[in-house]
Amino acid sequence: MKVEQIYTGCLAQGAYYVVSEKEALIIDPLRETQPYLDRLKADGVTLKYIFETHFHADFVSGHLDLSKQTGASIVYGPTAKTEFEAIIAEDGQVFEIGNVKIKVLHTPGHTMESTTFLLINEEGKDEAIFSGDTLFLGDVGRPDLAQKAADMTQAQLAGMLYDSLMMKIMPLADDVTVYPAHGAGSACGKNMMKETVDTLGNQKKMNYALNQPNKESFIAAVTDGLLPPPAYFGHNVSMNKKGYDSFEVVRSRGLSPLSPAAFETLVEVTGALILDTRSPGDFYKGFIPQSVNIGIKGDFAPWVGALIGDVAQKIVLVTDAGMEEEVITRLSRVGFDQVLGYLEGGFAAWQESAKEVDQIKRISADQFAQEFKLAESMVIDVRKETEYEAEHVEDAYSKPLAFINDWIKDIQPNQHFFMHCAGGYRSMIAASILQARGYRNFTEVDGGFGAISKTGVPRTDFICQSKVLKI
Repeated sequence: MKVEQIYTGCLAQGAYYVVSEKEALIIDPLRETQPYLDRLKADGVTLKYIFETHFHADFVSGHLDLSKQTGASIVYGPTAKTEFEAIIAEDGQVFEIGNVKIKVLHTPGHTMESTTFLLINEEGKDEAIFSGDTLFLGDVGRPDLAQKAADMTQAQLAGMLYDSLMMKIMPLADDVTVYPAHGAGSACGKNMMKETVDTLGNQKKMNYALNQPNKESFIAAVTDGLLPPPAYFGHNVSMNKKGYDSFEVVRSRGLSPLSPAAFETLVEVTGALILDTRSPGDFYKGFIPQSVNIGIKGDFAPWVGALIGDVAQKIVLVTDAGMEEEVITRLSRVGFDQVLGYLEGGFAAWQESAKEVDQIKRISADQFAQEFKLAESMVIDVRKETEYEAEHVEDAYSKPLAFINDWIKDIQPNQHFFMHCAGGYRSMIAASILQARGYRNFTEVDGGFGAISKTGVPRTDFICQSKVLKI
């Protein structure tokens, strides 16, 4: 038997590949299927089942393409309703793959169909659980995503999750390995560990959710501090339930090279969003007007999903040379399939065509330290509130990037402000969005708070609520 975790860091997502004898299964596959096909071919095995722990909200799964390419059956847990052929398993049902077995443990709470798959090895011993979003390392799945579909409150779903964990997971042996669907950085939980594999025994000891004295305490703990889910989550759930275009179709459409003239015309005709995926350090020096910068070398796909939101949005790309396919692939993972093409030759081609170019005003942390005047200068901190609360520039406003579409309306166009994040990635995203919407009254700080903290700019962890809530 072989168990392999296929972890994708930019999504904080784990898929799983299990082989026994000449048969294999895959759990929670990503959209692009070629890596799985390559593994199957290299091992000389047949894919028998594709198991889905639930209808994913944060990415589009590859179950449909993979099933068509291999003939493998798609398996969901109890209560799942799909618009494609799938096995809807019963609680306790057992599937055989080679000499091992997979037992279905229905564990609703994160969603109603959420299911944990228990791997039973060749000796008949419980080996591991593939826990999906039911149990993470250090956390459990958020219980608010299925409220509307289930016609339940998040407290009711949290109570259901408690019952699932106590009745189905906690009775398992301590040496059972836990393979979760996500790790630190995912928006599907709030307190996940950086590790991606652990024993159930260790989770029983240190996971705050598993150590609550009763159901009421559990509900209070897991529902406390939940941020609104990103806008694209609902779209991804729908795609995973109903189906979607083949990844090859999406890839082929997106890999359409466009000259600067054709690029410009396409934007004018279709209203496509210009998504520039170069680094912040390259972007600020020059870019196509109205571009939004979300660098590929960061939490690219989640930020696209959170800030653009509508997966039907038409997009054209500006990328570093040779990165077009990688960008299209990452966009497709979160359901953004309407990439119409990319600027052939990149931004250099645009410059050579003598078309209009825009820039962001960026300064160093040292220059910021020279220009900053306490009680006079306005500073906007776009980090998460938890980062801001730990320490921030004195008198700075907390305006997390995730909520820019809400707070942007509070900006006074004639009042200058400095803006920073932790290192420059998120603040450049914010700067590009602000400038695309007509705001030019700001200066972005290179290196963010990490660089600012090395200067003499006054800092504090004191939180003034007026600074958090409004400008």
